[in-house]
Amino acid sequence: MKLTLVRHCEVDKRYKNCYNGHNDIGLSKNGEFQAKELAQKIDSLEFDAVFCSDLRRAKESLKHSLHVKSAIYSDKLREKSWGEHEGMSYDEIVLREKIAYISFLQWIKILDGEPYLDYIKRVKEFFLDYLPSLKKENILVITHAGVIRVLLSIIHNISLEEAFSIKVEYNSITLLEI
Repeated sequence: MKLTLVRHCEVDKRYKNCYNGHNDIGLSKNGEFQAKELAQKIDSLEFDAVFCSDLRRAKESLKHSLHVKSAIYSDKLREKSWGEHEGMSYDEIVLREKIAYISFLQWIKILDGEPYLDYIKRVKEFFLDYLPSLKKENILVITHAGVIRVLLSIIHNISLEEAFSIKVEYNSITLLEI
């Protein structure tokens, strides 16, 4: 099964470098431009199935594409929920909580919201159980950087910390075969 994973396009400046999680935010003006560029890239490609996070920034990233007509929107493709820390930057969290970064796993355990093991399980079940059960060969997924990184961690058998150090740019395309 071939996966074409797309990170949603750019969000407004005030949300960049923040733990946006389930915040339902839209695209910036540049993000709108990127969405049109994305449509040009992917509209010439054929997919057996198209899935998209149900959050606004992902849906707006797909809206100019012909593939929007066949898209299935799923909350399983959402970024991790950061609970009360949603929308905050790293610096804001450190200042508010009076904590310092020690290790990646310790950091994501400190932040509330969706437990990270539940997040990993959700991503794993969607990509390794649900999608293969569809018996589709070529799938497009519009999602979030964290989801892509968790999947890379699982497929390449690398630590989450290592996977989260991988830069996944707005509007980037990651190709994987499972």
